[in-house]
Amino acid sequence: MSEFDVEPVHGLPENLPGGEVLRWQGAPRWGALAVRAFHIRKVALYFGFLILFRIGYVLSAGDSWSMVLLSTTWLASLAAIAMGILAILAWLYSRSTVYSITDRRIVIRFGIAIPMAVNIPFKVIESAGMRRYGDGIGDIPLVLGSSQSVNYLIMWPNVRPWRFFNAQPMLRCIADVDAVAGILATALREAVACESEASDVNESTADPSDSQSDLAANPATRQFNPDPMPSR
Repeated sequence: MSEFDVEPVHGLPENLPGGEVLRWQGAPRWGALAVRAFHIRKVALYFGFLILFRIGYVLSAGDSWSMVLLSTTWLASLAAIAMGILAILAWLYSRSTVYSITDRRIVIRFGIAIPMAVNIPFKVIESAGMRRYGDGIGDIPLVLGSSQSVNYLIMWPNVRPWRFFNAQPMLRCIADVDAVAGILATALREAVACESEASDVNESTADPSDSQSDLAANPATRQFNPDPMPSR
């Protein structure tokens, strides 16, 4: 994780090294983020329940509808303010977040006040999942190796919900999630294939008696599932 002041390439803290290719770039949809990360619908339902309760209470006390209107106006104002704040936060997070997939890694740029970037090389990703919503927008969580970790609080909302320990970074609320998952799966497969080819070359040139180095260099010994999981 790194902070940066200058962004030479949109969404990236530095220029890509020679030979590395950008496969896809995108950002979370602010409307979906407002609903699924900031729970704006649940807040609306909560205030709606309070307003209905207040209406029933005032009417049961024998007051007129004009009194009901006056009594519930402040609740409606609070609801509008709360939902407006959540919508603005979702828009700001969407504007400040960029997800990038290259042929070697995933980069998550985020931060409203202080831009930060997290580089996730393919070699530390154990598996990638996918959750698709009805509108075609979805999430792609990433399971990292046991020796890798990210900070849940710092990276929120770009993490899988409720995974406070062993947090999983996530491409959240992205449009056309099926296509993006396909791009990522292809890039992961190609990365594994390149590692396997490099391992084969190392095995052919290494000392046959050095069995420990052969085992460590063989990427096939890792549990690796680049295919996206079925939607839930």
